[in-house]
Amino acid sequence: MVDPLRDPDDPELLDPYQSRSLAILVEGARLASGAVRYGRVGRVGCAAVVINRENPLPSGNFGCALDGSSVEVASTLLQLEQTFADVGRAEAVVYASPTTVDEIEGIADDSGWYAVEELQTVVHRGAAAESDEVRRAVDADLPGIVELLSDELVGNRERLSRWLGHRLDDPRCAVLVVDDGDRIGGFVSGFAERGVGLVEQCVVRPARRRRGVGRSLVVSAVSVLRSAGANLVAAQVDEGPGERFAEACGFVAAYPVTAYVRRVDELLD
Repeated sequence: MVDPLRDPDDPELLDPYQSRSLAILVEGARLASGAVRYGRVGRVGCAAVVINRENPLPSGNFGCALDGSSVEVASTLLQLEQTFADVGRAEAVVYASPTTVDEIEGIADDSGWYAVEELQTVVHRGAAAESDEVRRAVDADLPGIVELLSDELVGNRERLSRWLGHRLDDPRCAVLVVDDGDRIGGFVSGFAERGVGLVEQCVVRPARRRRGVGRSLVVSAVSVLRSAGANLVAAQVDEGPGERFAEACGFVAAYPVTAYVRRVDELLD
């Protein structure tokens, strides 16, 4: 039997109409999540954009859904360079999905933007239940989570801690941890709003990897997000190992996403 949600030419993906509708929902949630707590969501040219000076990660400062003519998209990319430079970002980031015009690759190349990452949006279709070893994070866990994050990502620890504190205080956000003796063994963060849930980050201490900790965290996050009202739970993962891990957690591939970056350091002055 043919799955009506699947593209008959590529059964691994949703058909183009379904994938665009899904991308609109997921990107709306990603923009709202990126704005926690002091960020803003709006439009720059023909792009949807979130700007959040408090968020040190790319998840709080990006554009998406560039939907317009080639001239409009090219003009928007130029505007985005200045927009991100004005808020002190070293680079501008755009995620191109089924909500972005097909010509984005050529337009981006001509404008000095570079495709730096191929991602896959995945949707959870399996069962989910909270694991006994996973618990909700509290303020006392922030230093341990920051340690894990700053080991994985380059960023200021004070800003990371402040940003994580905002998320602990926001009822739309879910931050879960696994203990490893007197320290944090791993954590996962998520977000749910208007029926859409996102599993956003999952980091496990190297010594605890390949023991099912990551899967326990992610599946627990899915369960928490569903309890918070999410009818759809999605995530964005790297192609390859990220997809295989997501599949092991009950996710299936939905549509591809390409990350484009433009260095704007020279505009900061």
